[in-house]
Amino acid sequence: MTFDATILTLYPDMFPGPLGVSLSGDALSRGLWSLAAKNIRDHGLGRHRAVDDTPAGGGPGMVIRCDVLAQAIDAAVPADDPRPKLLMSPRGRPLTQGYVRELAAGPGVVIVCGRFEGVDERVIEARGLREVSIGDYVLSGGEMAAMIVLDACVRLLPGVMGKEASGLEESFETNRLEYPHYTRPREWEGRAIPDVLLSGNHAAIERWRREQSDRITRERRPDLLER
Repeated sequence: MTFDATILTLYPDMFPGPLGVSLSGDALSRGLWSLAAKNIRDHGLGRHRAVDDTPAGGGPGMVIRCDVLAQAIDAAVPADDPRPKLLMSPRGRPLTQGYVRELAAGPGVVIVCGRFEGVDERVIEARGLREVSIGDYVLSGGEMAAMIVLDACVRLLPGVMGKEASGLEESFETNRLEYPHYTRPREWEGRAIPDVLLSGNHAAIERWRREQSDRITRERRPDLLER
């Protein structure tokens, strides 16, 4: 089953962007997933293809119109499409590794990229958009956030990573941050690889890595330990 991604954006030329290189780009060229970027402005109003208007009640900025965005969604997504429709939004559900795994296990995603002050609340309700946030900060638009969602999902698809197990030991997979990594040379600028990693004792190495993971998590993200 192919993981199919559809992006609704005012800037379709931003895609595939970084998604066209490295793991995701190789997987895209091999047909392990697909990407279609649709221009919301194709459904804009009038000679200038207007997509936004002033916010009801006043205030700064502009808001993407519900009628324009609804037409864009309806044209890109069949009514019986089983894929979840996401809206990248600072007020959305936090993107976690667990949520990424949930999305990656499905048929794909439809992602709406907002701009300006946001989108009319009515289209969020009427089209069942699920708001998703990648962090407690504000971007110029949803495109970069959408790329993060897709990159996180694509790398989990079967056949994308060389060693499937490598994805299971990374940060957030077990509510722990990852342990430190080392490679050659054995010593560099007076800093040596910990002896245990060169011992060949796999049980001791596993114990050291677990202890280091716990230590780093306690120091940097104690909130993870509460989950």
